[in-house]
Amino acid sequence: MYNEIRLEKGLYNLSGKSFTEALEALDPSSAYENSPLSRLDAYERQLKRFDIKVSGKNCDTVEKFFTTTESAVLFPEFLRRSIKKGFDEAILGGIVAAKTSCDCNTYIGCLLDDATPYTTTAEGTALPESSVTENTSATTLLKYGRIINASYEAVRQQRLDVFAVMLRGIGIKLANSVMAAAVTALTDDTDAITTSSLVYGDLTRLYGQFSNFDMNAVLVSPATAASIFAMSAMQEASFVSADGKTYLPFGAELFKSCAVDDDTVIGFNKDFALELITSSDFIMETDKLINRQLDCIAVSVNCGFRKLTADAVKVLTISA
Repeated sequence: MYNEIRLEKGLYNLSGKSFTEALEALDPSSAYENSPLSRLDAYERQLKRFDIKVSGKNCDTVEKFFTTTESAVLFPEFLRRSIKKGFDEAILGGIVAAKTSCDCNTYIGCLLDDATPYTTTAEGTALPESSVTENTSATTLLKYGRIINASYEAVRQQRLDVFAVMLRGIGIKLANSVMAAAVTALTDDTDAITTSSLVYGDLTRLYGQFSNFDMNAVLVSPATAASIFAMSAMQEASFVSADGKTYLPFGAELFKSCAVDDDTVIGFNKDFALELITSSDFIMETDKLINRQLDCIAVSVNCGFRKLTADAVKVLTISA
């Protein structure tokens, strides 16, 4: 049972397993089917075991994690989950078609060559070919990270839900810094059309560049997004969904990022265009955290991007 597991810092260092996966191996969630604990994963069951409330009216403070040496082992995972939640909430998760995990800092994927037209084939004639080959160049994964300076005395009385919001903010900003690599992957060697001044007709012209894939996403800078919102076509009706997502009149979701230049509009199909590659989950110095040494918390992630489908991306360049 979950309340009989011995928690120790070595659970963070098992080869090929995250902390939660190590806990799940000791306390499988399958054992709790049709029970009140069925909605909790192994980590959340440990929070329940030590009565640590991370949200709600009776939310605990940071020092609750350090009531015992075993409960302190849970603190690094709390930080990791909070930062990762912010990372996943950023726009990055909405524009990636596929996510790949690899065990090194370089990745070689496959390429699809299907330039031969898709047409009818006469009897006795060979069918047109589509070839899948190994890429001739590797994607290099880069490290993105942050040093968080704090002290145990400064945060020990801080409510966990408030502290989690701060950490989520760090996660969102980390994801936004990663966006520059995503933009580069999308725009490199991509067909572009030009305009001297952005008007709504240019957006529809970009939409018309897509033949095989629908343009269901547009990525622009904040300034360009503001210009688009000011267009009369956007003012005639509301294009904001109940969950806060913004759409252009022809159905493409509008994303904004400071990683995009003001003179660039990227149209793409978010289900086919971009692959995210990571070599690790968020890396943290767990030993220091367990021992209340919060003065220099290093958080990092290694990742890179690759364009999956060339004709699922088009670019509009504004050249004044």
